[in-house]
Formats: sequence, C-alpha cells, structure tokens
Amino acid sequence: MGEREADRILVERVQNGDKQAFGLLVAKYQRKLARLLSRMIRDPFEVEDIAQETFIRAYRALPGFRNDSAFYTWLYRIGVNTAKNWLISHGRKAPTSTPLDSEEAEGIDEAELLRDTDTPERLLMSKQIAGTVNAAVDALPEDLRTAVTLREIEGLSYEEIAQVMDCPIGTVRSRIFRAREAIAVKLKPLLDVAPDRRW
Repeated sequence: MGEREADRILVERVQNGDKQAFGLLVAKYQRKLARLLSRMIRDPFEVEDIAQETFIRAYRALPGFRNDSAFYTWLYRIGVNTAKNWLISHGRKAPTSTPLDSEEAEGIDEAELLRDTDTPERLLMSKQIAGTVNAAVDALPEDLRTAVTLREIEGLSYEEIAQVMDCPIGTVRSRIFRAREAIAVKLKPLLDVAPDRRW
C-alpha cells in the first residue's frame, strides 16, 4: 500500500468520526510541516503555534476533503496559507536574510552530497557549503524560498507544489529555476567554478 493510499484510508476514518486516525496523520506530518514553516517563520515557538493552527484548520476542513490531491499536498497548502496570514496579521514580511546559527547550518547536512568527513579540510568545506546554501535560501524572497523548499527538501512534484502554492505550474518552474540560480551564484566562489559557467 502506497503512502497516498494509507493517508486516504486515515482521512476516511477521520471523516467517519475516528479522532485517533487524525492523531496518526498529525504524528506523520508534524515534523515535515514544521520544517516547511520554519523556512517562512523564524521563531520556533511561532512555528509550533502555526503548525498547530494548520492541523486545527485541516481537521475542521477534512469533512470536505475529496482526495483530489494527496493529503500532505492539501495540508502543506493550508500550512503555507496559515503562515502567510500570520505574517500579514503581525505586520511582517518574510525576512530576506537572517543570521545563520550553527545548528541551522548543520541541518542542511541531511544531503548526502554535502557529507564527506575524510579530511578536516573537506569537513570544513562541507560546512561552508551548507552554511552558504542555508544563507542563500534564507535570502530568497518568500515565494522562491517556499517553492525550492517544497521541491528540494520536501520532494514534492511540480504539480503538487502548484497546488500548495495555488499558482500555475509554469510559475512554479520559474520560481524554482530562479531560486536555484540565486543559490548557484552564492556557491560558485566556493566551488572554484567560472562565474560565466552554467551548471
């Protein structure tokens, strides 16, 4: 049974009054949702509150959910909209840059390509690359940061991202392309790549 099918069964159980089934969905997606929201909202306590609000909204809206999209795509869309509403209601825009702390820089270490502990020099270079990638992602405008995060970290398809962000698929492709280009510009000096060379 695939993940989407398992979610569909849990959703149907919730729709039939099984509150524990919703608890299973929360447990399954809580960390992934928080990781997505933390790219939009910097305060971990606020991220926790917004994630909780997202699940409350999802629970209330679940009777109308018809499985036209994957549950997590639908949930992420609610999360993105909840975060945007929070930013607006607090008179804030998504930050264009934030200081990078060491824990956040090491968080990118999930990517196997950045991990090479053979020598201290390579380890230092990996940390520099991770820090540069994190800083470059943080400096992106909100729409580009959300699109590239959904694609590269959450692994959503372009179609799913279009649903989450409520925009055409061409817009998603453009945002991801622009985000990758901005990140590449920051990485090229570290990787000794000619400035005019495309990746």
